[in-house]
Formats: sequence, structure tokens, C-alpha cells
Amino acid sequence: MTDSAKGHAPILAAGGIVLRGNSRPRFAVVRMRREKAWVLPKGKLLPREHPRVGAKREVLEETGHDVSVHQFLGSMAYPAEGKIKIVQFWLMRAAGPPVGDLTDDVKSVRWLPLKQAIDTLTRPHEKVFLTHVGPIALAAVKKSLREKSKPVRGGNRHRSASAPPVGHVIAMDYEKGRPNAFVKALGNWIGRSSMRRTG
Repeated sequence: MTDSAKGHAPILAAGGIVLRGNSRPRFAVVRMRREKAWVLPKGKLLPREHPRVGAKREVLEETGHDVSVHQFLGSMAYPAEGKIKIVQFWLMRAAGPPVGDLTDDVKSVRWLPLKQAIDTLTRPHEKVFLTHVGPIALAAVKKSLREKSKPVRGGNRHRSASAPPVGHVIAMDYEKGRPNAFVKALGNWIGRSSMRRTG
């Protein structure tokens, strides 16, 4: 890749819509130490790191919880550091107590009901994103619990934990940048490639 192409390449990141609990699932939001902003757990990918792997790593670093990774939920795109930052998100489930310390960038983690989590988030594009994918995540968790409680008949069980990914969602930060053809095309490509890998 030429220096010019590298200069225009988007920043790639990944994270999780992380839920904990069964009867009343709660969503993880994290408070960044330096910015004092409440955000969804996410971070930049390492070179050649698969987004799904990077998402799980970042969630462990920012929440302290080891998680199980489920279906792809969508992407956000917004201006950052003079480039477009694209963040892919997966549905994740946390169980048990934290297994690690929070990264230095994160001050605290809160587990909140969906509406309160949306209200707590600082950035408008993250509020929009969670408003769209939060109900999908809750429905997937409820469906998984229903499937687990059903008796197995004839040794054949429906796939529940590995259900096909949901529709692709992109949330733009409209205060800082308007969507353009490049972002739309790249977002569509990310959605198609992620669905092929996880489907």
C-alpha cells in the first residue's frame, strides 16, 4: 500500500454490545478516564487482527470480563483523527465475576438496562447505534434462553447460539460529518464480509 493510500485508509476498530444476566439483561458501558465520556466497549484493531478476535480482546480489556461472542450486529462510522473510523460490533455475553483488571484508559464499568444505557452514553452516534441494535441483542438473548429450555427431541436441536447475523446497521456522527459514498460502500462491504464469516 502506498503512503498516500495509507493516509486515506480508515481506522478499523471493533467492540461488543455486551450483556450480563438472564431474566433482566444489563448492557455494559464504560467511562473513559481522559475524556470522561461514557462509551460502548471497543478499540482499534492490531495489524492483521480479525475484527471478531479484536472485539473480544478489547471488551476483556475495557470491562474485565471474559465473554462469549455471538452474532454480528453492525458497524458505526465517524470522523476521528482526520480519518473515518469504522467500528464493527458483535453481540457478547458476560458471565461470572471479572477475570482481569481494566485497562488504564477506562475508569469504570456500569451494567445498565437498555434505556438507561442509551441515556448514559455520551456520544450521539453511539446512542443511535445502541437504540437500533439493543432490542435486537435483547431478543437474541431471550431466544437463546427459550431454546436452551426446550427439550431435545430426536437428537436434533435447532441452532440457537449460532443464529445468522442480523441486518447491518451503520450509525454516523452527523454533528461532525455527513455520510458519503465511500463510507456507505465500505460499510456495505463490511456487512457482507462479516455475514459471510459468521453465517
